[in-house]
Amino acid sequence: MKQKTTARLVAAAGALALVLTSCSATPPAMVKADGVERVSADRAAYPGELAQLRASARKLGAALLADGGDAGNENVVSSPGSLLIALAMLRAGASGGTAAEMDSVLGFPTERRDEAVNALLASLEAFDGDPGSVDEKDPPRRPVLHTANALFVDKGEPTGEGYLQSLARHYGAGVYPVDFQDEAATKPAIDAWANKNTGGQIKKAPAQYDGRDTFSVLNAVYFASAWKAPFDPADTAELPFTTSDGGQVSVPTMSGVQDLAFAEGAGWRAVDLPYAEGFVMRLVLPDAGALRPGAQDLTDAALALETAAPAPVQIMLPKWEQGSGFDLRKVFTELGLQEMLNTGTDFNSIQTGLRIQSAAQSAKITVAEKGTVAAAVTQINARAVSGVAATTVIHFDRPFQYEIIHAETGLPLFMGRVSDPRSS
Repeated sequence: MKQKTTARLVAAAGALALVLTSCSATPPAMVKADGVERVSADRAAYPGELAQLRASARKLGAALLADGGDAGNENVVSSPGSLLIALAMLRAGASGGTAAEMDSVLGFPTERRDEAVNALLASLEAFDGDPGSVDEKDPPRRPVLHTANALFVDKGEPTGEGYLQSLARHYGAGVYPVDFQDEAATKPAIDAWANKNTGGQIKKAPAQYDGRDTFSVLNAVYFASAWKAPFDPADTAELPFTTSDGGQVSVPTMSGVQDLAFAEGAGWRAVDLPYAEGFVMRLVLPDAGALRPGAQDLTDAALALETAAPAPVQIMLPKWEQGSGFDLRKVFTELGLQEMLNTGTDFNSIQTGLRIQSAAQSAKITVAEKGTVAAAVTQINARAVSGVAATTVIHFDRPFQYEIIHAETGLPLFMGRVSDPRSS
C-alpha cells in the first residue's frame, strides 16, 4: 500500500480551491478549479498559431503512419488530432530543455500555445454531441464531433496548482483523484471514461496500467457523420483491390458520381469527399506501382485541394472497418523527443520528479455507404518518482534460496534452497 504523505491534491495554498462535484458513477468524482473558468477564445485571433498546430498535427500523423501501429504498417487508422491535444496538455506543464525540445520537434507555438489550442477546441465544439446517442449504423446528417480531456492523478501526490489552472482555463479538463495502487477501482474508472467518451468504440484506455503511476492524461475524439451524398447500396459491388504485397483480392466497393474537389500531382491523385456538414474525407491515391502514399503526397494534396473547384467525379471507394493501436513511446523516440521521455525535473510543475512511463493510442474507423464512424483515445502515463512512496510486499509462497553472509567480508557462510518448508 502507498504511504500517503498528504491527502490533498494540491500541496501549496493559493487562489485555487478544489471542490468535488457530486457524482456516484464511474469515473469517480471530478475535481474542478473553483473560480477558474474556461476562457473564451476566438479562432480568428490566432491564425499563425493555428497554422503551426495544423502543421504539428500533420507531422504527428506522418509519424503514426510511418510507425504503422500494431498492424505493422499495413492497415492503419490513427488520430493525430487526439495526439496533438494530449501532447499540448503535457506541454502545459513542461519547462527547461523538455519544453524547448517539444516546441522545436513538434513545431508548437512558443507563445499563446494554450490559448490557440483552446480556440481550436472551441471551434470543434460547435459539433459536440453525446456519442452514446448516435445510431452508428445510420450516422447523423448533423455531424457529431465529441472531444474530451481528462487528468487522473494519485490522491496522495501533490499536483501543481498552476498546471491545474492551465488545464481548467484552456482545456476544460477535469481532474479525477484516484488511488493508482487500487487497480480494481482505478483501472475500470479510466476504462469507463474512454468507453463513455467514444460511444463504446474504445472500451479500454490504451496505455498499459501500472499501479506505481501517479499521473495519466487522456484525450478522446469521436466522430460520426453521414456523407453529403450517401452511396446507393445497390451500386456497391465486389471489385478487385491490389494489396500492398501486389496480390489481388475482391472487396465490396461503393460507387457514385458527385461534384467533388479533385487535384493531382507528381505521383498522386486526390479528392475531398464531403460529409453532410463541416467535414470532408480527403482521399489520396498513389500512382500505380507506388502502393502506399507518402507523407509528402498528403501535404501536397492538402495544398492543392484548398483551391480546387468542385467538378463531376466518379468515385469508387471500398468499404472498410479498421482498428489500430500504437506504442507512442516508439513514435516519440522516432520523432526525437528524448528530453521529454527521459527528464526527471522538467515536469516538476505537474508533480515533483514526474517521468513518462508509457503512452499509447487506440483508434477505430468504419466507412460505409451512409457515412463514417471513427474514434480514438490517446493516453500518456507518468510517475512521480520522488513523491508518494510505495510499500513493497514480498511473499515467500514458493521455493526460494537463501544465504547467510558475513557482512564485513561478504563471505557466504551458508547457502541453501527451501522447496518445501515441511521437509527436514
